[in-house]
Amino acid sequence: MNNVVAAPAPRTLIADDQPDVLAALRLLLKGAGYQIEAADSPAAVLDAVQHKQFDLLLMDLNYARDTTSGREGLDLISQVQAVDHDLPIVVMTAWATVDLAVESMRLGVRDFVQKPWENSRLLRKLRHQIEQGQARRRQQDLEQQLKFELDEAREIQRGLMPRRMPQLRGFSLASAWQPAHTVSGDYLAAFKFDESHASLCVADVAGKGFPAALLMSNLQAALKSLTSERIGPSELCLKLNRIMCGNTPLRKFVSCFYGELDVSSRKLTFTNAGHNPPMLIRASGECVRLEEGGPVIGAFCESSYVQQEIQLHEGDKLLLFTDGVTEARDACGDEFGEHRLQECLRAFRGSNAAELRTQILNEVRQFCADDFDDDATLMVVIAE
Repeated sequence: MNNVVAAPAPRTLIADDQPDVLAALRLLLKGAGYQIEAADSPAAVLDAVQHKQFDLLLMDLNYARDTTSGREGLDLISQVQAVDHDLPIVVMTAWATVDLAVESMRLGVRDFVQKPWENSRLLRKLRHQIEQGQARRRQQDLEQQLKFELDEAREIQRGLMPRRMPQLRGFSLASAWQPAHTVSGDYLAAFKFDESHASLCVADVAGKGFPAALLMSNLQAALKSLTSERIGPSELCLKLNRIMCGNTPLRKFVSCFYGELDVSSRKLTFTNAGHNPPMLIRASGECVRLEEGGPVIGAFCESSYVQQEIQLHEGDKLLLFTDGVTEARDACGDEFGEHRLQECLRAFRGSNAAELRTQILNEVRQFCADDFDDDATLMVVIAE
């Protein structure tokens, strides 16, 4: 035999200053299986809802201090809502008017009953409001749990990002990670192998939110294991693609730029796997785009990649970024775009990567009113 656990009796608070009304309601609701508590004043109602959670409040609008207008009851509704916004309230009054009913409903009352009441009709109303209220509380609990989990996921993901950029002799580095939602599908990393060699990476998972964040964490783990092998950028992307092809859902992929910087010679060897080509602004103002590489990661198992080498010089500014930066939109729907980004880089006259990063972010945030449609990530490298 299956053991069925009975649902707990609804906890109902009755508020009225007339003893005969309270007695009648107690008798009716107790017979219908309700747990009953009674209050005969607004102060007693507030004390009860502050100390216990109820499934329903059935309350009069008129009390001893105000027997006709319902003002005291309307004030009480607002006070109860401030304590427990999800508590279903059904009001009763012998002085019902349309205006009073409308005002009480505007304040959050779920239903309205005029005295004298009809028992079966009153019970139907109460049962319906209790079911609706319990459903709202369950939904709120689920949303709170989801928010807690998302906040926790964001903290975990933030821990996967570099807490600080490595110190490289002759270079200044800075980065920024701006999720559009709680979690992000963007990734950036800078690994220092030794005093003369470091790797730089920016990646962007197709899509947003939790699915993209999960795929990003997979990419992060695979990339970290591969960089420890000290293989070149083209071979790294080849191996990374094979790993991700086995883990990436259909119609999902990752764009990725990966480079290795020789600090001593100031040479950057890189592969671009379908990512936004980084911008290298020379001291002369010339903009070089780092495009060479191959297809996106995780889409085609047989993809191959080439690598390219470029020489960096004093005063050069290198920007790695995701499309959330250039695709940020203003109120008219216009994108920030690559032209504005280039001009921002050219206009910068300082030598500190952190200052340039902040300037770029401020320009983009001002342009889109700090309302990003997509995750925005960037890394700035300045040759000093």
